[in-house]
Amino acid sequence: MNGSGEMRFTPGRGFADMAALVGTDLGVSNWIEVDQTMIDLFAECTGDRQWIHIDVDRARRESPFGAPVAHGYLTLSLIPVMAYEIGAAPEGVAASINYGLDKVRFLTPVKVGSRIRLHAHLLSFERKGPGQYLMKQRQTIDIEGGDRPALIAETLTMLVAG
Repeated sequence: MNGSGEMRFTPGRGFADMAALVGTDLGVSNWIEVDQTMIDLFAECTGDRQWIHIDVDRARRESPFGAPVAHGYLTLSLIPVMAYEIGAAPEGVAASINYGLDKVRFLTPVKVGSRIRLHAHLLSFERKGPGQYLMKQRQTIDIEGGDRPALIAETLTMLVAG
């Protein structure tokens, strides 16, 4: 999706082209800042109000990170918006449906004020039925200036042709 919430595609890339891209990088998103408002809103939505996320003063004093950190699942939940920005899906997709995750590892906490971006790598692309394709990607979320990624996830997306 772009700023207007629309899914982007790579022009000229169709479903038939995807198998040849297995094993390649699909792109890198722009940076997104994870600020305290985003963290607080996620805490409110999920009910996960652990102090390490929302109590700024206590987190500065007592957290091993010296600042509040984003929920791991908040960071994970930002994958779709960054993936849509990359435009990894082929032209002709009518719907992109979250099919699940094969693996997720949270490697480095995302401190408040950090900027993150997504690096997408196509692991597989399989036809599952008429007009249905399962796309598996390795999604790595980098932290600007960091030595290690925030997370690495293997995502599954069912693409439905229009």
